[in-house]
Amino acid sequence: MSDFGGNSTSPAPLQAQPVPTVSSGQLDAPATTDTSQFPAAPVSGTAAVGGVQPAGADVAAATNALDVTKESMVGNWRVANGGSSCDMFLTLTNLGSGSRGGTRGCAGELTQMGSWEVAGKQVVLKDRNGNPLARLFKTADARFDGSTNSGQPVSLSR
Repeated sequence: MSDFGGNSTSPAPLQAQPVPTVSSGQLDAPATTDTSQFPAAPVSGTAAVGGVQPAGADVAAATNALDVTKESMVGNWRVANGGSSCDMFLTLTNLGSGSRGGTRGCAGELTQMGSWEVAGKQVVLKDRNGNPLARLFKTADARFDGSTNSGQPVSLSR
């Protein structure tokens, strides 16, 4: 092997290093036996992202929802929420477990929207910490309907 200085020596081989021993044993018992820290099991086959089931009219929307892809969601949307309207912009830029998104002129929970994702046939809007804010289902071409976590109806349209 030749280097820039013209020497043709090979580097010295590395010496083997000792490997520490591996130990095994029983783990200590959990600090609590309170099972209330775990969420309840789903009661239907329509599990939602974040472990929260769609409520009321959202169950019907979930059953009749049209297929949705992330690519079809990208761009600007008009949002109707609780009697007011605002703008939402969705991108494919990764942000945590979802994609980056944001709102302009919205009120209430949607002001915290920072990301979104498609989970099956639902679109989940998330806050800046990745917690679900709203869930929507495709009800027509260029239209999505659902509700926020507080139960406010939300619609997206183009």
